[in-house]
Amino acid sequence: MKLPRKGMLLLAAALLLSGCQSVKDNPGDSKTTFAKDALMPFVQDGRLPGAINVFYKNGVQETACVGYADVAAKRPITMNDVYMQCSQTKGFCGVTIAMLIEEGRISLDDPVSKYLPEFKELWVLASSKNGVKTLVKAKNTLTIRMVMNHTGGFPFEICAKQGNIKGGGWSGGAPLRQTAAIAAASPLLFEPGTRVQYSNTGIDIGAAVVEVVTGQPWDEFLKERVLIPLGMNSTSFRPTDRQLETQVEMYDCVKDAPAKYRRQNNMQQRPYNGPHVFPSAGAGLWTTANDQLKFYKMLMNLGAGENGVRILKEETVRELLAKSTRPKGMGGYSLGLSAPETDREDSWFGHGGAWGTSCMVNWHRRELKLWVVQLCGQPRPWDKARSAAEKQFFQYVIDNSGADAYTGRLK
Repeated sequence: MKLPRKGMLLLAAALLLSGCQSVKDNPGDSKTTFAKDALMPFVQDGRLPGAINVFYKNGVQETACVGYADVAAKRPITMNDVYMQCSQTKGFCGVTIAMLIEEGRISLDDPVSKYLPEFKELWVLASSKNGVKTLVKAKNTLTIRMVMNHTGGFPFEICAKQGNIKGGGWSGGAPLRQTAAIAAASPLLFEPGTRVQYSNTGIDIGAAVVEVVTGQPWDEFLKERVLIPLGMNSTSFRPTDRQLETQVEMYDCVKDAPAKYRRQNNMQQRPYNGPHVFPSAGAGLWTTANDQLKFYKMLMNLGAGENGVRILKEETVRELLAKSTRPKGMGGYSLGLSAPETDREDSWFGHGGAWGTSCMVNWHRRELKLWVVQLCGQPRPWDKARSAAEKQFFQYVIDNSGADAYTGRLK
């Protein structure tokens, strides 16, 4: 689909009013448009409904808001629109676990059963034939490390949160302690610590440990110790009706055709703030691009928010979040965050989400790349163009780091 020239001009005008210019505490503007230029052709032909992209390096930032949060309503996407970040929620749980380790209240290799007794005796699925399952008693002790880095042996979701039933999914189905109890009573997929299975359930168990240790619901502890201190006032598990008026709507990717509106996904069902919603540490936290930047810049700054508030010690972020906690050879993953097995100067850590969101940071170089969309399925042809824009931006900042335009911006 190709828009007529008049339509393209109107669209471009709308995009200029998209809200990217009003980023709070705006760092040095790079004055570049690498991402916008790369993404606009996909917006113009309708394949990409709307997206937010941020590139940041050492005080210099390029921010692009292209297209719409709601195509039908012609509502431009902005940095303050709420969206579902899905599995990026896991990193928030990782930070709360790291806090308790830092304070000496838990240890990464503590048995989960020390805090949740139902995990003392676990069973592993050895085989399943003709409808008959054979279980064997687990030999390895399940630890906090294992549930937080997907080596605990748990399925993606417990049975109570699977399927298409109303109330199932990431922010529905069961409270954290109930999720943990169901997981403990179900057979593990393998011996703890021996393999990798990506699992929302494991992260939920980690959050249940936080609840026992702190005596608070996990989402309240998160709000009190992370969200409020960082000024993340638009981030929650139950967005208000008013916030949802600014929601980034969901779309299905369509090959060589405009994206198709999708009212909801079976894993995240409306009403998004209804009584069926229970906070899940595996996925389900709503946020905005402005808020998300505050969280990931804190990680990039090794525990210190852009507002000066320290959430974690530098060594805590370096050792527990920025590099893998898995045994060698199992791939990189730390505590609810994708992280390298060996931390190097060019290493990135962070996380993505099912609807296409992602944010990765490099603390060595003070670099960040954030991407916000709400898309299901494939293909995503803009990924290659965005990757090329990323290379252009970071090379541009390096090449111009001594120019007068950047005086005072680079620390």
